[in-house]
Amino acid sequence: MLLELGNIFKWVNSGGQRIFLLKDINLSVEEGEFISVMGPSGSGKSTLLNVIGMLDGFDEGEYQFLHESVHQLKEKHRANLYKEYIGFVFQSYHLLDELTVYENLEMPLLYKKVKGSERKAMVADMLDRFNIVGKKDLFPTQLSGGQQQLVGVARALITNPKLILADEPTGNLNSQQSEEIMQLFKKLNEEGVTIIQVTHSEKNAAYGSKVIHLLDGRKIASE
Repeated sequence: MLLELGNIFKWVNSGGQRIFLLKDINLSVEEGEFISVMGPSGSGKSTLLNVIGMLDGFDEGEYQFLHESVHQLKEKHRANLYKEYIGFVFQSYHLLDELTVYENLEMPLLYKKVKGSERKAMVADMLDRFNIVGKKDLFPTQLSGGQQQLVGVARALITNPKLILADEPTGNLNSQQSEEIMQLFKKLNEEGVTIIQVTHSEKNAAYGSKVIHLLDGRKIASE
């Protein structure tokens, strides 16, 4: 088992009332699964992804990741866990504007203290795989939305994560680029990488082996 969420609740207090973002979520994810999470805006999809990715805490429940109790870990240990095992693909890229494409890709490798020559090879491989060699010295603001998205995906994959969390991974891409990214995810999944994606697209969801539907922070169906 890669991860397990047990009876997860997350809420915010507003005007003396609890507003639930996640309600009693139970989810088990095996290594090698490809799960699509669907639901209307505001249903808790991104919140769920952030909880799984340890970017967000929760108020009640238990979270096991590789048999460690995430809810009981110290912040530093938690950060090490997700740097080690999790790659994020956000719709809003989260690229660092003051760094070039090359430096953005290199950043996660520096965190993991990968040696210089190995870093060079890994970045070169990603630039090649995404056909962005010619863009390596440009800054994010000099790229189109689609190109920024590709760099974001490349950066998430560069550390060979066990788990990829993708929030609307093809949100800003044209249909050909979307297809390429989804095919790449499919290939990675076949190689054993676990993927959880949030998507509005039925077509993208169909790449998953399992679809989970959320509504108002609750899991209403799984197929």
